[in-house]
Amino acid sequence: MGDGTTLTSGLSMSELGARIRGERRARGVSLERLAEVSGVSRSMVSEVERGAKTPSVLVLDRLATALGTSIARLLDEPVRPDAVVLARDRQQVVRDPAGWERRILSPVLPDIEFEFMRTTLEPGVDAGEFSPHAPGSHEYVAVEQGSLRLVIDGVTHRLEAGDAAYFPGNRRHAFANDSTDTCVYYLAMALAHAAGSLHHTPGRHNA
Repeated sequence: MGDGTTLTSGLSMSELGARIRGERRARGVSLERLAEVSGVSRSMVSEVERGAKTPSVLVLDRLATALGTSIARLLDEPVRPDAVVLARDRQQVVRDPAGWERRILSPVLPDIEFEFMRTTLEPGVDAGEFSPHAPGSHEYVAVEQGSLRLVIDGVTHRLEAGDAAYFPGNRRHAFANDSTDTCVYYLAMALAHAAGSLHHTPGRHNA
């Protein structure tokens, strides 16, 4: 499913897998438990951790969400909590073969789970449904260009250029571009710390 996903950070799949495995072990979580909570099959989690399989952006996000963290933290090392300038060529970019791109605009800071990203959806692309984050998380969306179909807990909201939205991060949420034009939107995500190592997200999706 995930073959073809590309990273611009120079991080190899084996390095990415090692980081995911490190985050999992740091929380004292088994492979089976991570698979259960993320909704990603155990075989896929194992292959990703070994660097044998390239995860789609959606799978990577589900693993990060289950671990109570963000894709940004899996891709980059924390910086000192000081003024940081992220030049364009230093920004982490993940491209999904389905036809969309996520550019991470915020640095990774110690003990702070916040991510600011710019997403580009090509015409007709459905990025899929993302798992709920821990209760107390917050997400903000602003559309720069085109039209976005935002679905929150099964309820559809259509945002046009200039529109913005907020929703609690512990809701199921999905993004899609039903139009014939490219959609560009920004998303800011502040994650709350889940009680315990992992929090349960309903539903199971095979990788």
